[in-house]
Amino acid sequence: MLIKVCGLNPVRDVQLCLDLKVNFLGFVFYKKSPRNIELSDLDRLNDYNKKNSFFVAVTVDPTNEFITKIMNKNLDYIQLHGSEDNKRLKEIKEKTQLKIIKAIKVNNKKDIELYKDFSEADYILFDTPGMENSIEFPKDLIKELPKGERFALAGGVSVDTIENLTKLGIKFFDLSSSVESKNGYKDHKRIKEFVVKANEQN
Repeated sequence: MLIKVCGLNPVRDVQLCLDLKVNFLGFVFYKKSPRNIELSDLDRLNDYNKKNSFFVAVTVDPTNEFITKIMNKNLDYIQLHGSEDNKRLKEIKEKTQLKIIKAIKVNNKKDIELYKDFSEADYILFDTPGMENSIEFPKDLIKELPKGERFALAGGVSVDTIENLTKLGIKFFDLSSSVESKNGYKDHKRIKEFVVKANEQN
């Protein structure tokens, strides 16, 4: 089972997630998000021993200028939430040497099949159209998702839903607002509770 916590603050939240052995730590670069950080904030990541965890830049249609600027940062993955096609994924991967998480917004069963168009993606993230707004992923569509740790689920993932989601075959969980006490501010107690509950599923 894999866990990714998205929208972290590089100063406040990272050590906790590393101590809990969260697999992927996501940092948002999207101006409209209350979780948005600046590129200079990534310099704080050099202070941590990430051990077996990975740092992820979460983006929406990143420009070539942005891509160039993150190349010397302490990152392992870039997550793409925009209109990028497989050719663009390959360009970004070759330029940055970062691995790629490609997000797909799912409205219906047909959307799920789009993952087949992204052979360059190391992971596929199935998300709701609400992106950061924690809209619950339709239960009837969860059953249609491809199985395995290459495929992550975002939307309605919480300590209250993980048991049922695990029974439905989900093995990679992406969470953000469900572990916040207020919009954009991570609640460390909630993160701990989720990780404990996730470990009970193994």
